[in-house]
Amino acid sequence: MTVIISGIVFLVLLLCQEHGVTGVPPQLRGHQCRTRPTDLVFIIDSSRSVRPSEFEQVKVFLSQVIESLDVGPNATRVGVVNYASAVKNEFSLKTHRTKAPLLQAVRRIEPLSTGTMTGLAIQFAINRAFSEVEGARVRSPGVNKVAIIVTDGRPQDGVKDVAARARALGIEIFAIGVGRVDMPTLRQIASEPLDEHVDYVESYSVIEKLTKKFQEAFCAVSDLCATGDHDCQQICVSTGASYTCACKEGFTLNTDGKSCSACSGGAATDLVFLIDGSKSVRPENFELVKRFINQIVDSLDVSDRNAHVGLVQYSSAVRQEFPLGRFSTKKDIKAAVRKMSYMEKGTMTGQALKYLVDNSFAISSGARPGVPKVAIVFTDGRSQDYINDAAKKAKELGYKMFAVGVGNAIEDELREIASEPVAEHYFYTADFKTINQIAKKLQSKICVEEDPCECEAILNFQAKVDNLIKALTQKLEAVTRKLAALENRITV
Repeated sequence: MTVIISGIVFLVLLLCQEHGVTGVPPQLRGHQCRTRPTDLVFIIDSSRSVRPSEFEQVKVFLSQVIESLDVGPNATRVGVVNYASAVKNEFSLKTHRTKAPLLQAVRRIEPLSTGTMTGLAIQFAINRAFSEVEGARVRSPGVNKVAIIVTDGRPQDGVKDVAARARALGIEIFAIGVGRVDMPTLRQIASEPLDEHVDYVESYSVIEKLTKKFQEAFCAVSDLCATGDHDCQQICVSTGASYTCACKEGFTLNTDGKSCSACSGGAATDLVFLIDGSKSVRPENFELVKRFINQIVDSLDVSDRNAHVGLVQYSSAVRQEFPLGRFSTKKDIKAAVRKMSYMEKGTMTGQALKYLVDNSFAISSGARPGVPKVAIVFTDGRSQDYINDAAKKAKELGYKMFAVGVGNAIEDELREIASEPVAEHYFYTADFKTINQIAKKLQSKICVEEDPCECEAILNFQAKVDNLIKALTQKLEAVTRKLAALENRITV
């Protein structure tokens, strides 16, 4: 039996190693390119001298280099320019944000099979491939600009001047020549030092041997988090050849391993935003309000069991953008917030608060029985109707009410809306541009902590029940004794 158990344990360990159950996600245990943020454009010659089978080998080379990179919007962005007599932009730096679709796109590239206009391709890279419109980042010391040119022949146009212009713009150029390529042309194209930037292979069948060189050329930084945040919501922590995500003080890491929640333990909460969309807000500020909402959403542990979010916009009328529970992920909620259109018109805050009381937290609108209710009311001006009754009713129903005012908002109205203690539940700023600071404060306040008084009440209730049971038991025992005595008398 011991031998069998040992064998099973051994098999389990093997399976764990094979499937990545080691505490580190499988995708992080392989080779990762640890570079500074890089805009990388491959410029590949597919003229008629490159046979279809050879062009497939070029694509394999591209794929192997890409496979080693840490691809992402804040890390390495990759584009591919295909050229012959004309130039074709296969995909831009902004097209693919992750590695898998990038590799699929490389596999779909087809050769153009005409002439060899290398100078034209480099000019295209300057004008378009490395432009901000196509996803290139603003030139800075923190972002590398790299072009890798693969060609097998003599260009039919000039390359010297256009390559010099590219280098002057901060683009580092690697030139790879194959077969009967013109070597002086490669040296005119490449950056200095030429020994590091010019490569030659006898045929396309051995171009793969250059893969390691480019892997090492890009992978020069020891801190993997230096390549970007890797979708970590708050903090990226390098751990050897991989990384983990962490959270700031006061936040906890959610089960996805990347996002953070200000609500420790993932408390169940029904949260509704009540947002002023009146004309005084103005369109540009309304976009800032949407960012404010999503900043708070980022701090929640959104799931079927934990935080649910609803959104209501009001002006002269009230419009439910989406009810509680419609979306079960942060991504979907944030996308819906970004799509919200601006209502304009008046400011009927009282009407909006009445809608909140009558509808937003109703079971028919997705609210969950027994789950704490939280509302964040955002306004930028004086209400055109009476707010006191609805605000009072919301608080009497036990809703945790936060009031956020900007610009011409009336602080007395904010205090009327806010829960007790008022100082902890209302916020004001004169400028829409600083509402992100209010969002940071709200992140740690919206969590509904367990009420110790409720726990005490439960314990008191339980103690009373226990005492009652004991008293009933004693009475029952007394009655039993009396019945027994009565039976004895009857028998005698």
